Amino acid sequence: MNRAISITSSADLSPQPLPSDVRPSVKGKFIYVGNEKLYIRGVTYGAFRPDDNGNEYGKPNEIKIDFKMMVSNGINAIRTYTVPPEWFLDLALEKGIYVMVGIPWEQHITFLDDKKRIKDIENRVRNGVSSCAGHPSILCYAIGNEIPASIVRWHGRNRIESFIKRLYSIAKDKDPDGLATYVNFPTTEYLQLPFIDLFCFNVYLESQQALEAYINRLHNIACDKPLIMAELGLDSRRNGLEAQAKTLEWQIRTAFGSGCGGVFVFSWTDEWYRGGYDIENWDFGLTTRGRLPKPALASVQKAFSEVPFGNRIQWPSISVIVCTYNGSKSIKDTLESLTKLEYPNYEVIIVNDGSNDKTEEIAKEYCNKYGFSLITTENRGLSNARNTGLDSATGEIIAYLDDDACPDPNWLNYLALSFLKTNHAGIGGPNIAPEGDGIIADCVSHVPGNPSHVLISDEKAEHLPGCNMAFRKDSLKAVGGFDPQFWIAGDDVDICWRLQQRGWTLGFSPSAVVWHHRRDSISSYWKQQFNYGKAEALLEKKWPEKYNGRGNCIWTGQVYGTGITKTLGFLNGRIYHGVWGSAPFQSLYQKTPGLIQSLLLIPEWYLIIFGLFMLSCIGFFWKPLLITLPLFIFALGTPVAQSILCTSNACFPKESRSRFKILKMHFLTACLYLIQPLGRLFGRLSLGLTPWRRHGQHKLSLPWPRNHSIWSESWQPHERRIESIENSIRKQGVVLIRGGDYDSWDLKIHGGLFGALRIRIAVEEHAGGRQMIRLRSWPKISRLGFVLTLFFMVLAILASIDKAWYVYVILGVTATLTAVRSFGDCGVATASYLNAIKQEEKEVI
Repeated sequence: MNRAISITSSADLSPQPLPSDVRPSVKGKFIYVGNEKLYIRGVTYGAFRPDDNGNEYGKPNEIKIDFKMMVSNGINAIRTYTVPPEWFLDLALEKGIYVMVGIPWEQHITFLDDKKRIKDIENRVRNGVSSCAGHPSILCYAIGNEIPASIVRWHGRNRIESFIKRLYSIAKDKDPDGLATYVNFPTTEYLQLPFIDLFCFNVYLESQQALEAYINRLHNIACDKPLIMAELGLDSRRNGLEAQAKTLEWQIRTAFGSGCGGVFVFSWTDEWYRGGYDIENWDFGLTTRGRLPKPALASVQKAFSEVPFGNRIQWPSISVIVCTYNGSKSIKDTLESLTKLEYPNYEVIIVNDGSNDKTEEIAKEYCNKYGFSLITTENRGLSNARNTGLDSATGEIIAYLDDDACPDPNWLNYLALSFLKTNHAGIGGPNIAPEGDGIIADCVSHVPGNPSHVLISDEKAEHLPGCNMAFRKDSLKAVGGFDPQFWIAGDDVDICWRLQQRGWTLGFSPSAVVWHHRRDSISSYWKQQFNYGKAEALLEKKWPEKYNGRGNCIWTGQVYGTGITKTLGFLNGRIYHGVWGSAPFQSLYQKTPGLIQSLLLIPEWYLIIFGLFMLSCIGFFWKPLLITLPLFIFALGTPVAQSILCTSNACFPKESRSRFKILKMHFLTACLYLIQPLGRLFGRLSLGLTPWRRHGQHKLSLPWPRNHSIWSESWQPHERRIESIENSIRKQGVVLIRGGDYDSWDLKIHGGLFGALRIRIAVEEHAGGRQMIRLRSWPKISRLGFVLTLFFMVLAILASIDKAWYVYVILGVTATLTAVRSFGDCGVATASYLNAIKQEEKEVI
């Protein structure tokens, strides 16, 4: 589907009355009115000095003049800091202006220390929302604004979050269909408010690069909710009229280009009243106090007229590839959504991977009607299907979409814009679960195991999920496309690692949204997790260095998305406040979990539960072993408690408001938390990804300390020598770890869970640029292997003293097998090392 290389502005500047029967709603990262996306092009309005009758908004005729001037300059929303009267909202409705209603209260004092004040604040929110409830001009309610960092620190983050949640519940009770938000700012960005409908931040940054970087950060805080810049601006008194005009233009363009759902410029006029005084030493307005336009108004009008993207962008050609196998249930919606993309230059290629349902018939319908391309092959797996689409694609960019996903109309625009601004080889975006797929799908969207992105920074990614990823065609071709061994899953992880292995980077565009259906039955969810476990096993065999000794992937970045499992006692993290709470940007940082906390997050925890269960059963034949029964109960109860805790903050769709239905969904979600690691564990075990697996050479060499010497006639830097040896060892398919700053060894080869080999390297410098490379290796039984061997050995001896011979035999054999296994793991690591040394000697010679 090709169109002219120009895109029309989505900003209609002509005044139009607002619809009286449809209210704004949130769908993913954007605000909608019905099926139309609403970009907020707003200004703040007030606060103004009250007149003798307490009226803060002047006379209706004066308001009409302001509104008419706003609309003629492309403004479609205003933000007030107090609750306006009904006649004000009626005028806004008539002129086509949405109103973000601020409800003021004493957030600048320690309000939670006074129970009477708490009740007064609650009543103020209740009355403020009640007075506006249901009015079609209401955009949203701001139930709070910029609680100072010192006040949050005084009361504690948890109390503040709970209070804001209480105010949110009051607002939703009085106006269930209205949107509610809290307006935050950088000094308290750490507040965790997943329940609010949209995220609003006041941000004043005078560097375009800094603003863009910070908006990327805020997108990750907002996660799947819209991000609105509730205040942007510049004081013309201190910076000059021209500087204000130029700054506001790039601030607006940066905000929308970075995926924000809207912007409120601070402010409409220089007239500003606060705390009983007129503020005379700031001039943030787009107009003077006498309502004369400043140069900034024309700049704002120009920027708003091109929302969300500029008109002069040369958009690259993009090929959208949809791979499907028996996708007749959902592919029609996917293809229909592709016809509604607002991108000017794209093609759609459907790869039917041997479906035996009505998939091909549905695809042909769209090919005939919209010019999509269809390629039908025998069933060869997902990677082959992706490669088939790649070979037929003509676009500069290749975007992959699953057959159960529907993109936002501007999906390709945001991806393309990110490619144009960066050198990333690949870029992806979030995938959000749509509402209305049923109770099980809603619950699945809140548990682990859904496609998630992994970010190294606020903009750079380590992994992009396959349902929403795009790559430069040349980069995909350079690495040979997708690996055909990944039949169902794992292909996205592999391609991301291979691109990064080449030294290329991946990016993340938070507003390049696709709606991705979640599994709608427990059996399909189990099958998905089982297949993910099998994919992990395949990935571990190909990328052993990416996995630790327990068989779990070592991500450099942080996994994002709903349903991320957190460990007990590890939920709050640490907040960077700065000295005396003075830091201008205060963030929440999570600690790295310790060994026990890490074990709680892996599927193999269920194997530990099984082991303790077996020991508890043996305890009925030898009473001292019953001491393991409390450990078994604790190990069994931990994931249950963890699932309940992680489920407690789940925010389900508004249709699920009945108390019984919410409890039912919480219970089902907690059960899915327990099912997910089991499904993944069985998948991993089925293809050999076990804690007792071995790496590298399966031959054994006696694991004792050894010294080796390699003579070289040519000189290389010390680091290059070690890297060369490291590469030779990695070719053996082992898990190899570099020594740290405080280690006395340089490299460590993991033979298995219970044993490894450590290596120390020295390089002697000889005359004529010749070198002698000295290597010393020694086996190292892991602490786990040593402790388990000693544990079972002691128990066996105690059982023999009590003449519990059956138990003695079981425990003695277990101790022996553990010791032999530890010895064998060291032997496997030694064999891999010796083989690598032989190859290194040949290459050096």
